[in-house]
Amino acid sequence: MGDAVKRIERRSRRAIFQAYLDNARREKADKVAVTDGDGRKLTLKEITRASFALGGALARRTANNERVGVLLPTSAGAIIALFALLSRGRVPAMLNFTSGSKNLLAACRAAEVTKIVTARKFVEIGGYEKLMEELSAAVEVVYLEDVREQIQPRDKALALLGPVFPSLLAANPDPEEPGVILFTSGTEGAPKGVVLSHRNIIANIEQISAHVELLPTDIFFNPLPTFHCYGLTAGALWPILNGYPVVFHPSPLQTKIIPKRIFETGSTVLFATDTFLSQYMRASPDGGMSSLSIAVCGAERVRDETRQAAEKRFGFEVLEGYGVTEGSPVLAANQPGDIRSGTVGKLLPAVEARLEPVEGLEGAGRLFVRGPNVMSGYLSPDQPGVVVPLADGWHDTGDIVSIDEAGYVSIRGRLKRFAKIGGEMVSLAVVENCASAVWPDNLHAAAIMPDAKKGEQVILVTDRADAPRALLL
Repeated sequence: MGDAVKRIERRSRRAIFQAYLDNARREKADKVAVTDGDGRKLTLKEITRASFALGGALARRTANNERVGVLLPTSAGAIIALFALLSRGRVPAMLNFTSGSKNLLAACRAAEVTKIVTARKFVEIGGYEKLMEELSAAVEVVYLEDVREQIQPRDKALALLGPVFPSLLAANPDPEEPGVILFTSGTEGAPKGVVLSHRNIIANIEQISAHVELLPTDIFFNPLPTFHCYGLTAGALWPILNGYPVVFHPSPLQTKIIPKRIFETGSTVLFATDTFLSQYMRASPDGGMSSLSIAVCGAERVRDETRQAAEKRFGFEVLEGYGVTEGSPVLAANQPGDIRSGTVGKLLPAVEARLEPVEGLEGAGRLFVRGPNVMSGYLSPDQPGVVVPLADGWHDTGDIVSIDEAGYVSIRGRLKRFAKIGGEMVSLAVVENCASAVWPDNLHAAAIMPDAKKGEQVILVTDRADAPRALLL
């Protein structure tokens, strides 16, 4: 076991809120930790006190170890609500407010969530009144504005004394206990709950820190939702627990505003997807995003055109990462100065991988992973509240990948997105990428249809009205 792996194993034996308090004690109390979407700056002292005070008030409405839904955009409020629940031994369940009431209620049933914490201001700005009305029929909705009004003198005392005596006044659960619950998208049925222990989350933060070297002066910019593991672990908890200032933005869709905020805040590390990053760069004047040193992209393939535009127009590198919610989420990533096109870099320290052969596909296999960051198990609506653990700790990602002799990982696609044509496996993602290379300004999707002679055939659907077949071939 290497030194990095030993360090990760040792440092991951901490609860999430305890890890935050450890960092808060190391840093100056008046250090700005978060810049919110409205420009408001919060120091570590303010976040710590707000977490303890809000935690005290929420504790009177909830039970120890209760799973409590959090329905908030990427913001200081979302992180304070997360820390507040963790400080009193509750388990935050991060809910996707874009998924609709049906999926949200299924997620609540799976995790046995009976209370959801949100904010009236968020509901009003987002236009979620109808959604909250539908949710209120099945669960109790707790508004942060009401909770703040119910903060009592003892909560304020907790806010003052909690940071001084954290071992006495803050919950300190076993690192193997559930820390956060996230949910799959529900695109293939009802959403499943992904139970991530405190150790899973902290281990992944330590793994990322060991893999990607940063400067002490770096400032993070995160517009990604905290109901997605990428936005929560990498975009929020990684900087906050390691002493890096982070700028939050409530939505990644505001493509004209985000480049301006990156410039105004002097942010150096951006979290995005290839699609969003391309839109931000198109909306920005030349040099407008030049404060960035790296952009970390996940969730989809990074195109060569995106990397070239970032380097040529703004002078920053684009690192592509790969992960799954079940991995807390990051499993592999490029490193600054070591980017190999077509790969997502090397696996993070302490991540074990094995490839199972797939009939009709050479040089790649179905990826299984194991490590300290891999989830405790699933929750499902069929067995509410029951965590179904993994067999021997191995998680089946469902992705087809290849790993070369140097350890660089290439993602070939989802197993479900391969067509078997005459005994050969053909990736729908590759077909779509080819179409995007030929017609980059259009949308394309590949689908599988039956074929009498070869078993299956690939059909390309495109919004390019004059798409000549010969050019694509």
